[in-house]
Order: sequence, then C-alpha cells, then structure tokens
Amino acid sequence: MIRTPLRPLARILRAREKGENPDAIEAENRAQRHAAIQEKARGGARTRLFFMSCAFAVAFGAVGLKMGVLASSHPAEPRVQAAGAQIISQRADIIDRHGRVLATNLLTHSLYAHPHQMVDPESAAKALVKIFPDLDRERLRKDFTGKRTFVWIKKKISPEQMQAVHDIGEPGLLFGPREMRLYPNGRIASHILGGATFGKEDVASAEVVGVAGVEKAFDHWLRDPANDGAPLTLSLDLTVQAAMEEVLSNGMRVMNAKGATGILMEVGTGEIVAMASLPDFDPNDRPRPLLKGDPSDSPLFNRAVQGQYELGSTFKIFPVAQAVDLKLVSPTTMINAKAPMRIGKYLINEFRGHNYGTLSVTDIIVKSSNVGTVRVAQLLGAERQKDFLQKLGFFEPTLIEMSEAPTGKPLVPKRWPAVTSATVAFGHGLAASPLHLATAYATVANGGKRVTPTLIYDRSRRAGEQVLSPEAARIAVQMLRQVVVRGSGRSANVEGYEVAGKTGTADKPRPTGGYYGNKVVSTFASVFPASNPRYVLVLSLDEPSAMGAGGESRTAGATSAPVAAEVIRRVAPLLGLRPATESELPTVERPLPDGLKLVSN
Repeated sequence: MIRTPLRPLARILRAREKGENPDAIEAENRAQRHAAIQEKARGGARTRLFFMSCAFAVAFGAVGLKMGVLASSHPAEPRVQAAGAQIISQRADIIDRHGRVLATNLLTHSLYAHPHQMVDPESAAKALVKIFPDLDRERLRKDFTGKRTFVWIKKKISPEQMQAVHDIGEPGLLFGPREMRLYPNGRIASHILGGATFGKEDVASAEVVGVAGVEKAFDHWLRDPANDGAPLTLSLDLTVQAAMEEVLSNGMRVMNAKGATGILMEVGTGEIVAMASLPDFDPNDRPRPLLKGDPSDSPLFNRAVQGQYELGSTFKIFPVAQAVDLKLVSPTTMINAKAPMRIGKYLINEFRGHNYGTLSVTDIIVKSSNVGTVRVAQLLGAERQKDFLQKLGFFEPTLIEMSEAPTGKPLVPKRWPAVTSATVAFGHGLAASPLHLATAYATVANGGKRVTPTLIYDRSRRAGEQVLSPEAARIAVQMLRQVVVRGSGRSANVEGYEVAGKTGTADKPRPTGGYYGNKVVSTFASVFPASNPRYVLVLSLDEPSAMGAGGESRTAGATSAPVAAEVIRRVAPLLGLRPATESELPTVERPLPDGLKLVSN
C-alpha cells in the first residue's frame, strides 16, 4: 500500500505562495488517512461476522439434524465401552424351544486390592470379612501387609456388596468390570446346562467358558462372534422340565430312593423335551466334584447320561420284537416257559419262584417271564441278538450334545456265551444308561427307524436306519400296552393317554462282585399314546423302597411305574395332548388260544 505523506512539499509551497496556512493541508491528509483506516477495519469486521454467522448456522444445523435423528430412532440402552468388553460380551444366551431364557449374562464387578495403596490394611481385612464371611481374615491381613502388589479378593460381587466395599473408604480396594453367567431358573435343567466359569481374565475383563453339559459342548459356538449373539435354542420345554423335576423329586422322597432320573423324548425327532437327574445342583453355585468314593453320590453326576445300570426286564421287548420281525414267532405263538431253566451249570428262575408253564409271546412280556424271554432269545442266536442290540445303540455312547456323553459308554460283555445271551435278554449282564434305553424305545415306537437323541431344537437330520419292520414295531408297542392294561405296569395306566410300557427291576452289583440282596434299580420305560406314539418316557429310581399293603416292595411296578404315571398325568396336557375318551380309544383284543403254535426247546 502507498502511504500518502501528511505534509506534501509541493502543496505546502503552493499554499505559502498563496498565503494559506500549511497546517490545514496536514489536518486534511490526517483526516483522510483515519477515514481509510476505519473503512479497512469495518471491512475486516464484516468479514469476521460473516464467517462466524456461517459457523453458527452449520453448528446449529448439525445439532438440529442429530436431534431429529434421535427423535425418529427407537430407544436402546447404550453399550458399555470398557477395556475387554469384546471378550466378556461374546457368550450367547441359551433358550428353550419357546424362547425362554435358560442361561444368560449378567453385568457385575470383581474385587481386587493393591496393598501398596492401602491406608489401613488391617482394618480393611476386618471390614471385608464382615461383608464376605467366607474370607479368611488372617490370610487377608498377611496378603495386605506383605510384599504382594496385587491380590484377588472376589471374582464376582453383587451391587450391594460393591456398595458395602465402597463404604469402607479404602483407596487400595478396586473394582473391575466383567460379566458372569446367570441361570435364572436355578436348579431346573442343571445337569443339561452344566455351568460355566471364568477362563482368561484380568482386572478389566474376564472370559466365560463352559465347564460341563451343553455349556461345554457348545463352548466354541457360544463364544463365536460370527454368530452375532444368536442364542442357542435347546429342544427342552422349560415348563415340562420343571413339572417333571417336581414330580420326580416328590417320587424320590416318597419311594425313599437314593437317586432318580427321567427322560422325555419325542419319538419322531429324538428331541429331548425334558431330562432330569436327582440329586441336582444350582449351576449358579456349582459344587466341587468328589475326589473319592462313588461318583454317583455327587450331585454333579448325571444319572440319565453317565449312569451305567442293568435295566432289567425293560430289555425283554427287544428279543421279542426282533423275533417277530424275523417271523420266528407271532404274538400268539406259545412258548415253553417252564421254570427253572438250566443253561450249563446255571439255572434261570422266575421272579418270586413263579412257574408259568406255557405262555404266548404276548404274555411273556405281560407277565415278564425270564424263561420265556430266554427261549425266544435262543431262537435268535447270540450273533443276531448282538447285532440288533448294536443297531439300537447299546454298544456305544449316545450322540447327545453334552460333554458327559462319552463317559456313558455301556458296559458290554467281552464274551457272549449262551448264559450271557440269556441274561442280556432279560436285562442283566449289559449295563447302559437310561438315555440308551429311551433311545431304543423311541426307535421301536418310531416304526422301527433308528432315532438319535438330541438337545437341539428343530435341527435338520437324516432319517434313521430301519432296524425293525414297521409291523414288528407296531406289534411290540401293542404288547407293551398290554403290560400296562393287565400286567406289572398297571400302576402306570393314565386314563385317556394309552400308556404302553415295561417295568424292570435289577439288583445292583457290588463293587467287589456279586449283587446286593436289598438294593435295586427300578425302571419304567414307556410310550404314549400307544395307538399313535408321540413320546417316550423312561424313569428310573436308584434303591427305592415302597411300603404297601403287602409290606415293603422294591419292584418297578410299585415304585417307578406310579411315579411315571404322575409325570405323564402332569406333562401330557402341557405337551398339547388331549386325553382320549373311551369311545375314541382303539379296541385291543387279547390273543385267543385257538390254532396256536407251540414252540419249545
């Protein structure tokens, strides 16, 4: 910019020649200079005001736009942003077939200490023991006053406990955010869910990992971020599960049993609607496993999957159904059932010394004849008998989706001489789990097509192998119906639901060899409705003892069968089964003696 002088020489000289005052020229120039400076300042101010106005307009526009977006969006809780949040929020929920929560996550805190930051360690230890009575005060005092710089106190605490620790006012007591696994239904389905614990952890986060049951079996899937938090849907029905557990618990108490288990399975799909083992536990506070003694004494022991029991007369339907399938016998074929029966140096007797003489095949099942069943098994031969039981799944662990499944492998005889073939025919000498038995009965009820048990709801699966003809399977179910109508299973009859089933009472083996004289496992395996099988229920009681009019009884007909009836009575309406009226029930004809074929050995 060219600066104009205040007293230009040329104008000063001309003004003096004319007699004018030169100071007026300076005043004029000074006024012009001040006017130019003021004009420049006004221009700068106008520019700044323009840009400030634009900035305010943009800012208010952004705020207004954000308010509009928030006003039109759905309300949602903000996510906690903390170190390690990706780890602790990865485990998915577990729900039942109707979407009811079985396992979920709960935001909580851990408690730890930095002893070097503590003001009064001894007072802090004393106060903590009042809040957490399970803590050792002396141990805390040593940890707080020693050389340690970090001490875990509690891996998870409640909000009330957190506030109580806050009130201590000790700067060395610190909290870390984490999530814990919560089972809102407590003990219900505890053996199926299993439980979870903390894996990798630090003060800011913790990894939740499964330790048993489906939590362990699906641990990787439940923690896979690729699933985007989708829940694991089990085939269980929470309401049915709760009802069965309640009835089973009452039945166990009334029958003075040491333990109990029940399995309710859909025939067509193999889906388990309810499965319980008693005694049970709360997965929110999972107990420690037993380090010695009988594993079945622990509440962690899953009798349905891990139990290996000789299941007694419930096995008798298998050789009979196979013999019918092979057309070796028919329901009305007469069999020599005279007792006792000798096989080598062994005698086969009937329960309570009965001697039935000659029985139809149907009545062999109805009266639960050991000798008659052995006669039928002898028609099959050992190899065919073994092959059929293997196809039913009795030689391998079940494929149920639980971490305990591999431990439930049946105890199968290494050798299969004639006496083994005989005893296995009526449920002794081969030990399997109640789940094996339920699966085999479901296969028979499913028209002879092999059923695979599953805990996953609506899972696509291939059709099973046809191990029994549909006609033989239908006849077998009719025979089981006769057991409930006029045999040892009469106490399991539930009006309107056509229960078909078989009782089984087996002496418990001693660990040192032989059998107890007063300890049994009583089992009732059932199918309902018999005319259109939909469900299988297997119920077992460990060491039951019922008092009746005839005195003490341990038989399945007096112990497990009536408990099974109560389970069916409670759960059938929950399953949507309408009780059939008398006119709707099919007529079941008893076999007549005319023209019967006599088979004897």
